[in-house]
Amino acid sequence: MAKIVLVIAQKNFRDEELFFTKEELEKAGHETVIAGKQKGTAIGMLGGKAEISLELKQVKTGDFDAIIFVGGSGSETYFKDAAALKLAKEFSKEGKIVAAICIAPMILANAGLLKGKKATCTGLAEKIEAKGAKLTEALVETDGKIITGKGPQAAREFGKKISEML
Repeated sequence: MAKIVLVIAQKNFRDEELFFTKEELEKAGHETVIAGKQKGTAIGMLGGKAEISLELKQVKTGDFDAIIFVGGSGSETYFKDAAALKLAKEFSKEGKIVAAICIAPMILANAGLLKGKKATCTGLAEKIEAKGAKLTEALVETDGKIITGKGPQAAREFGKKISEML
């Protein structure tokens, strides 16, 4: 089965978007690893805790089949983060799945990956469209190997769609 890296913020990742997505991927037999700016315990917006076992700068595209950027207000820390943008571009260039949910599609937009692509998001619609995305109201949107989810309510379907594409 596939190996997937989920990128979360140290503080204020969206709990459902991490836990439900991860649960769906693991239910399908995939292996997941949580990455962030630094190793240690991360706290979600709803108080959930997750262990970051891999620093973003240590993520190698060759080790994974997909990268997922988890939303929540904390994901803003990655909007202009050089390591995050570089990883999004590298995964895409290698033909691997690049996924983002909630406000995290802004990371993909800033990496130039949404130009001319269908995408969905929660919030930041105008900014994401300004980067060339064709926004839809879908709960989960797929365009090639790019998968975007609308928000917490889309987390399970988002996880299932990624699993299906792997």
